[in-house]
Amino acid sequence: MGHSLTCNLSFSIGGLILDKTVSDPNLIGIVVYAPVINGVGGNLVSIQSSRISTHLHLNYSPGELPEGPRSCFNPCYTFFGSGANHRSAQVLLLLVLPGQLIFLHIIHVMKGGLTLPSPLFTVFFLSASLIQVFFLLCMADCMVHCLWRRGKDPDSYSIPYLTALGDLVGTALLSLAFVVLWCFGDP
Repeated sequence: MGHSLTCNLSFSIGGLILDKTVSDPNLIGIVVYAPVINGVGGNLVSIQSSRISTHLHLNYSPGELPEGPRSCFNPCYTFFGSGANHRSAQVLLLLVLPGQLIFLHIIHVMKGGLTLPSPLFTVFFLSASLIQVFFLLCMADCMVHCLWRRGKDPDSYSIPYLTALGDLVGTALLSLAFVVLWCFGDP
């Protein structure tokens, strides 16, 4: 019950943020970009979560963790340790920029191709995406190892939590970007 309650709470808070932002006519454009930022972040963190989980399943018994620093929220360990999972975290983070640029172009074409997103919007959107995925990849490293330590299967538990958290963080960062851009007078 706690598992679904936490995920539902994240979806509810993310939905509340999106609802409040969309209710302002100056920020209505967020509706187009929210599925993109949340979809990319959720998919990338799901890949990393599955990779870490598979590594643990192949090499360790449930409850047994690899040697090395296991503190949560240590970006240095998540991105700069040794091993395939650290390299994949780097690659997944680097995929954010070209992936989001492609999606921005697709949105531009689907809207008729009449106006390009402003350079300032592009920078804010890409920054929000990078921050979201960076945070999610760190959380995946922490969460998967914590679940494994407790004997839980990370494949079953981590992905719903991480994608719900990604929706919350992505929507909040995108809303913040839209509000700041609106304050700057960027259309």
